[in-house]
Amino acid sequence: MSRNYSAHETAVIDKGCSIGDGTKIWHFSHIMMGCTIGENCNLGQNVVISPEVVLGNNVKVQNNVSIYTGVICEDDVFLGPSMVFTNVINPRSAVVRRGQYSKTVVKQGASIGANATIVCGHDIGRYAFIGAGAVVTKHVPDYALVVGNPARQIGWMSEYGHRLEFDVNSEAVCAESGERYILEDEHVRKLR
Repeated sequence: MSRNYSAHETAVIDKGCSIGDGTKIWHFSHIMMGCTIGENCNLGQNVVISPEVVLGNNVKVQNNVSIYTGVICEDDVFLGPSMVFTNVINPRSAVVRRGQYSKTVVKQGASIGANATIVCGHDIGRYAFIGAGAVVTKHVPDYALVVGNPARQIGWMSEYGHRLEFDVNSEAVCAESGERYILEDEHVRKLR
C-alpha cells in the first residue's frame, strides 16, 4: 500500500487507519486504529484522532485538539487551537462507559474557534461559526454564529465566514463573495 500523505517523524500512526492523499500530520500527533481521515487534511501539532472518528476531505485541525470516538467531521471543517470535544455526557472515573459514546456531527464548512467546547450529542450545522471559548450545549443550525458560555446564537455567517446583515426583505449579501442569502422561518439558505 503506497503512502500518499506526509507525517512528521514524531507522529504515531497506528495500523488499521485510513489516511487520504495529500494529508499532512505534524509533530507529536497520534492517529489511532480504525479512524478515517480524508484527503488534503492538515492535522497540527499534538492532535489525537481516536478510533472510529471520521474526518472528511480538507479538514483543518489546529494544535492541541483531541477528536474522540463518536465525532464525525464532514468536508471543509475547521477546528481551532485547543478546542475540545467530549463524548460521554456523565463521565466518572470509576464507571466504565465505553460503548456509550454520544455522536457529534460537525457538518460541511463549519468552523469551531480556539478553546471552544462541544458537549457531546450536539451537532454543528453546515457553515456554522462557533466563536472562540464558546461552550456548545445544544444543536447549532446551519450558518449560525454562536458565542459565549453557554453558547447562544447572535447572528448568521456566510460560507466565506462573514457576518450576514439581513435587509427588510430578509436577504443578505456576503461582503467577500457577493453570494446572496435569505432568512426564512429562522433558517438561512444561500440563493442560487
